[in-house]
Amino acid sequence: MKLSNPNGTIKEDDIQKFESINGFALPKAYRLFLLENNGGETEPSTFFISENEGISVLNSFFGLGDIYENLQDFIEIYDERLPDGFIPIGNDPAGNVICVSINESSSDNIYFWDHEQEIENPNEMSNVFFLANDIEAFINNFYEG
Repeated sequence: MKLSNPNGTIKEDDIQKFESINGFALPKAYRLFLLENNGGETEPSTFFISENEGISVLNSFFGLGDIYENLQDFIEIYDERLPDGFIPIGNDPAGNVICVSINESSSDNIYFWDHEQEIENPNEMSNVFFLANDIEAFINNFYEG
């Protein structure tokens, strides 16, 4: 798997500032991913969602800093649309979102949020599908489509 890093590097101070602004701590594996990669694009980028949902392709992972696909911007875009305790960390070309859980019971778990099935009460989670235990496991499941 190849991960491109067009967003440049960040430091622990950048993450701490982000956490302070948002009022939550990032999960351990996702925090490490940001420090090592700060988002980016993968090759390969196809991943399996579920038997019913099929497959999708990662467009990119969001990063921190003065960049086009800024994590903070996407948190604001999806505020009140995603279930409580989920933050958007990437997307696919169709506008669906890859999320990481910041909930204590499922911290670091990665999910797919299907915007075509968006519901009025996002906490019902009928349009959310578990993908992996953490970002590394998610990336390791990518394959050529």
